[in-house]
Amino acid sequence: MAHFPGMKLLLWFALLGLNQVRADSLLADRGHTAPGDFVLSSQGRAPAIYVAEGESEAVRRAADDLCKDIALVSDTKPARVSLTTELPRDVVIVGTIEQSKLLQELIKAGKLDAQDISGAWESYAIQVVDHPLPKVERALIVAGSDRRGTIYGLYTLSEAIGVSPWSWWADVPVKKQTSLAIRAGSHKQGPPAVKFRGIFLNDEDWGLQPWAAKTLEPETGDIGPKTYARLFELLLRLRANTLWPAMHPCTHAFNYYPDDKVVADRFGIVMGASHCEQMLRNNIDEWHRDGKGDYNYVTNREGVLSYWEARVKENARFENVYTVGMRGIHDGGMPGGGTLDEKALRLKNIITDQREMLRKWVNPDPTRTPQIFCPYKEVLDIYRRNLELPDDITLVWPDDNYGYVRQFSNEKERQRKGGAGVYYHISYWGAPYDYLWLCTTPPALIWEEMSKA
Repeated sequence: MAHFPGMKLLLWFALLGLNQVRADSLLADRGHTAPGDFVLSSQGRAPAIYVAEGESEAVRRAADDLCKDIALVSDTKPARVSLTTELPRDVVIVGTIEQSKLLQELIKAGKLDAQDISGAWESYAIQVVDHPLPKVERALIVAGSDRRGTIYGLYTLSEAIGVSPWSWWADVPVKKQTSLAIRAGSHKQGPPAVKFRGIFLNDEDWGLQPWAAKTLEPETGDIGPKTYARLFELLLRLRANTLWPAMHPCTHAFNYYPDDKVVADRFGIVMGASHCEQMLRNNIDEWHRDGKGDYNYVTNREGVLSYWEARVKENARFENVYTVGMRGIHDGGMPGGGTLDEKALRLKNIITDQREMLRKWVNPDPTRTPQIFCPYKEVLDIYRRNLELPDDITLVWPDDNYGYVRQFSNEKERQRKGGAGVYYHISYWGAPYDYLWLCTTPPALIWEEMSKA
């Protein structure tokens, strides 16, 4: 349907520990269902899927996707119920441990094994439980440590029954099955090895923007809420969680459409912005409308700060990662001139001002708000002038635009609370050579550089 020109890979906050649930290991062999397995669909019948109304909208939406996926494979669509009084003998129970009283009661009673996932980041358990509640003979429980943990558990079931994450975007066919069953036992996942994982939509002029404008949402003529909704679903099905939105002049800023950030929250996606778009601002589209004077911290400090602060205030209630520092309006060098030492001092002052905005509008403790600093192009030379960064800010190391990461964390940097990450080009538009299309960066090179990271 469409591909992603100018896609960049974002990975940061390396963590320890990964227990992988293989989706294909969950599905019982067709025709060989064991007594303890949980039947998802058989002979035109499917158990209801229970999600409490108190669950986040993101979880309820993903549960609806599972209902549709089961119907896609088996031609039988489960009902989704929200009241415990509606529970049948066999039921799929979906919930997030931190807010589900039902799951907390099952854990306390020793019926649900949540050890190692409760309180963890984006973790989940998929478990078959006999007699979890009065009148319920058997339940398949999908329990997440947080909303995305629950969502990943749901999409793992979708993948287990044969629905590819790429079924919509790449028209991957679904093989029909007359019977679907999940193996007995407990299957756990998480926390992930990398905390924030996602893509940056860039150089969208050649593919995604014209396709979206002409095909998916001609009413906006742009990459807008409909396109982002499809992208958010794909990210979650691929177990990603973060997006830097499109930002070329052909595309309106992500926040130009008020629904965009609401849709991101509805899916449970973490929003950020590129290395040159500090504090969630799209400068190429927004400064001429929302800014006053020159985009220059040296000559127009108050004008620049008020521009950034307006966005922080507007988006504070949503889940974001904030890019700190400063570059030019459209991927150019930081305005204001000066020596490398003067630029390093300026960046230190800028970041101090930006963290004050986060303290004021997002969290009184700015160390609890995710932030990144990306020393891209000439910024790496400035960083190397002993730029002092707060310890909680994540250092996101860029490649050289051709797939070779320019610098990795040294021994001292590896001790930073904020950890480190990677900003990596899968394709590139710029001097001296463009490479915009599919398969231009060898997977072996990606593997090598990510292994080094």
